[in-house]
Amino acid sequence: MGSTIDIETAKRNAAKKAVADHFDPSVRYVGIGSGTTINHVVEAIISALESSSSQTSPPDINFIPTGYQSRENVLDHGLKDLKFDSLPANTLIDVAFDGADEVDLDLNCIKGGGACLYQEKLVATHARKFICVADHRKLQPRLLSKWPSLPIEVEPLAARAVLQALELLGSKEPKIRHQQAMEKAGPVKTDQDNFIIDAPFATLLLPRDIEKSNSLHPAHEGVQGTGEGGVWEVEKLAREIKGIEGVLSVGLFWGMNGEEVAQAGGKTGGQKPVAAYFGMDDGSVVVRRAGQQDERLEL
Repeated sequence: MGSTIDIETAKRNAAKKAVADHFDPSVRYVGIGSGTTINHVVEAIISALESSSSQTSPPDINFIPTGYQSRENVLDHGLKDLKFDSLPANTLIDVAFDGADEVDLDLNCIKGGGACLYQEKLVATHARKFICVADHRKLQPRLLSKWPSLPIEVEPLAARAVLQALELLGSKEPKIRHQQAMEKAGPVKTDQDNFIIDAPFATLLLPRDIEKSNSLHPAHEGVQGTGEGGVWEVEKLAREIKGIEGVLSVGLFWGMNGEEVAQAGGKTGGQKPVAAYFGMDDGSVVVRRAGQQDERLEL
């Protein structure tokens, strides 16, 4: 059996490969997400900029953060930050790098473990392409395979009503997230001063699971994914939760990616990544792309 590497090294490997494949020093706008994996992305971008500036004049790139922590990361590395609402009109972010809590075979993502899902979705849906960077623990066939719950940002006044609505949809004991898992510390507040609800659901289905019996989920044959028996398909659950009054954003990133939106004639980005890079415990990087088999790269 080969040796294994630690999680941070796995994240760093994924970040280096993602940046090598998708960061162009000549672009104007780059989205920067939140979390420890993105620290490695920023470091890889710095290295790329240092290499390019040795040959040409330093590029003028604006980095659009997805929250307070993300902005601090950008500033700490001496990069130029730009608030999302300061983007010029009708301008798309060239590329956005962000992590995920879990990614399925269709590149749907769960995000929000760090309570930044609303701004993360704003940046992703205004980027030509969103690139996900994570470690091997986030690489799954279906969402909610290992990750325990779905993060949902809600207006505080509506939190109790949203909890009740989620229970009616089949969530088992949804809870308002609290600081440091201590009730007395009070609820976690987002950058928008809202609450986060963590809502457990059964493993989420893909359209292929509904269209025909799937060997991974033989018990789901004939299920429509509309909540019967607590079983939901990704898009159907996302739409249902987003329709609850008081919900600002749902931690499901689904639908088209930015390139697919452009091909369809759209003028915005998409929620899903065009590719996801996973640092594996053997030192390799697995790349998951839309409509393709996973590719394992030896570094």
